[in-house]
Amino acid sequence: MALDCFVAGKTRVARVAWPLLLAGALCAAGCQKTAAGGGGGAPQAMPVQVVVAKTRQIPETTEYLSVLKSRHASTINPQVEGYVTKIMAKSGDRVTAGTPLLLIDPLKQEATLKSQEAARAAQDANVKYAQINLDRQRRLFEAGVTPKQDLDNAQTTYDAAVAQLKSLEEQVTQQRVELRYYSVMAPMDGIVGDIPVRVGDRVTVGTLLTTVNESGGLEAYIYVPADKARGLRVGLPVQLIEEDGKNTVETRVTFVSPQVDPETQTVLAKAAVENAPGKLRIAQQVRARIVWGTHEGPVIPVLAVTRINGQFFAFVAANEGKGWVARQRMLKLGEVIGNDFVVQDGLKAGDHIIVSGTQFLQDGTTVTEHVQTNDSGANTATSGGNAATHQAP
Repeated sequence: MALDCFVAGKTRVARVAWPLLLAGALCAAGCQKTAAGGGGGAPQAMPVQVVVAKTRQIPETTEYLSVLKSRHASTINPQVEGYVTKIMAKSGDRVTAGTPLLLIDPLKQEATLKSQEAARAAQDANVKYAQINLDRQRRLFEAGVTPKQDLDNAQTTYDAAVAQLKSLEEQVTQQRVELRYYSVMAPMDGIVGDIPVRVGDRVTVGTLLTTVNESGGLEAYIYVPADKARGLRVGLPVQLIEEDGKNTVETRVTFVSPQVDPETQTVLAKAAVENAPGKLRIAQQVRARIVWGTHEGPVIPVLAVTRINGQFFAFVAANEGKGWVARQRMLKLGEVIGNDFVVQDGLKAGDHIIVSGTQFLQDGTTVTEHVQTNDSGANTATSGGNAATHQAP
């Protein structure tokens, strides 16, 4: 066979051996394939930082909503009825025992007291007259002028007058005591609470006037469900957590009710709270965390955890024989202790937790891990081979 070429209108016949052309084409194709595949081989491993999962003592806790109450508080109700005419204190005042707080109109009581005092004065005059008459009858009887019956009558009249005078004196004392009730005073040292009444309001013995609470001493009232209360005992640690979640007060259970509340099916537990700085307030609601005990379990750094659709995940480096690969683990987490999550399921002590570059990882990605330690060096396992070396981080 021959190849005919036409050049500049002239015919020139070039005869080329076809086997040579075929060999050249195959050689060129092979060279191109080799050039295209020159970058082949295993993909490069991604360097990541890992920490070895460790165990620690994990407290077994439960949180409940508690209410703070004063250990020394007094609710003040009037002991008489009437109209409020004056309020001498305001909410938040620090008062001492005996400090006047409110005044209830005492005019009616003062009039009653004056009437009783006048009746006592009149009876006192009757007693004096009966004494004079008794002395006269005694002298006449001794002289034999009057019979014994007249002396006895005089003695009876005198005794009755004296008894009546004592009765009136007791009534006067009672009225004076009741008159003091119209001036409402602080029963102890403390802080005045809310005063819901106003000048001109009519109050009865059932009306709440105010409260006086001793500063400092508080108690946390914790209501624990009956099925959980079996572990309640005096001395259990309690942590009171304020709304910001940062400040906590350490205390212990000081009282456990012997009975269950039939309406709420809860058991009341109390914990004493020393409130020297005055940060907590009476009737304030705080979270009370009861520590039932401790157990040993694994933890994972917060930064190593990702959340997808409400589920928590983390990557761990696993040596599967041919090198280290990243494996995604689904985790069941508990509370946060410091900078770590408590792991309830999905991780065990000794696992290599990947803490860097997790956003670039997929399940099965080959990695080169740098194991963080507490010393100056770090253990490094290379996924590209089976050799392990030691190098500084």
